[in-house]
Amino acid sequence: MTSLERRKQAAIEAVAKRFSVPWQKGDSGEADTCLTIADKRIAVDIAAISQTLAESENSAKPRLRFDKVALRLVARLQISLSKFVPDGNAVIVTVTAPIRLASKTTAMLESLVWDCFTRPSLPVEIKDTIHGNQVRIRFVKGVLAPAEKVIGFVHNPDSDADILLNLTQSLLLHVGTATASPRSEELASERWLVLACAEGPTYIETYRQAYLQSGISSGFQKILMVFADGQVEPLTN
Repeated sequence: MTSLERRKQAAIEAVAKRFSVPWQKGDSGEADTCLTIADKRIAVDIAAISQTLAESENSAKPRLRFDKVALRLVARLQISLSKFVPDGNAVIVTVTAPIRLASKTTAMLESLVWDCFTRPSLPVEIKDTIHGNQVRIRFVKGVLAPAEKVIGFVHNPDSDADILLNLTQSLLLHVGTATASPRSEELASERWLVLACAEGPTYIETYRQAYLQSGISSGFQKILMVFADGQVEPLTN
């Protein structure tokens, strides 16, 4: 059994223990594994999130801002830029607070993203400082689930933007891949997704915010995260 297979097995065992039910391998075309809870057959897919994607070394837990200025900046970026982002792609933007020149900062962010889409080769990431605000823009390809094409976060200066970028990218790719996997809907009452994480539960709230802001439409009735210590947490409350 490979390390990846061991992580997936440990994750489903933790979920089965959480609900006090046995688990079994899924039928061909149905799911990775299955649980039976209250006479309902639950098809469970499992995806493993690598530590290199999910966590940065020596990183500070992100503290997000949801004041009017922050919300308006993100909303304007989504309205102005989403139509330029090709299907299967996403743009993740992080900006440090406080934003003192909101209109000018937003306009320069729009210009930066537009410029990237006119280049022969799309960059992976851009770092810049705009009117005193540190900015990161990451371009993600291979997003298989319906989701927001422009995802924005405004955070305190002492927060690590890498965490926001990495967690959001990880969810877009892993949840998207699981969503796109062809599965039979005939045998199971519900379909769940389990994300096996290589790190501890320190960033569970950040995962939840990243998932919420991503607007991923997965089709799963429940998404659970299982951390390295065996702790099981729902991705959405």
